Amino acid sequence: MKMKPLGDRVLVKPAEEKEVKKGGIIIPDTAKEKPQEGEIIAVGPGKFDESGKKIPMDVKAGDKILYGKYSGTEVKIDSKEYLIMHQDDILGIIE
Repeated sequence: MKMKPLGDRVLVKPAEEKEVKKGGIIIPDTAKEKPQEGEIIAVGPGKFDESGKKIPMDVKAGDKILYGKYSGTEVKIDSKEYLIMHQDDILGIIE
């Protein structure tokens, strides 16, 4: 299935969670923190300002990004987990 975000939204594939061991104790999946980085899969066309001028997107598909801990909405597409978020929720691009 293809998915194209609207406005200034982006579709993000979160990075894989890393298994953390502290002092020989394996932390269960329910206690792991969500990753705050991912890869942009699709980008919307951008939004318009009050005068009707289109504001271009600062990110593009393929960019690796950092985003806020509680950013975006979780969606499942073809049994894979993704996030849809506004461009404003992106903290930075990882180079």
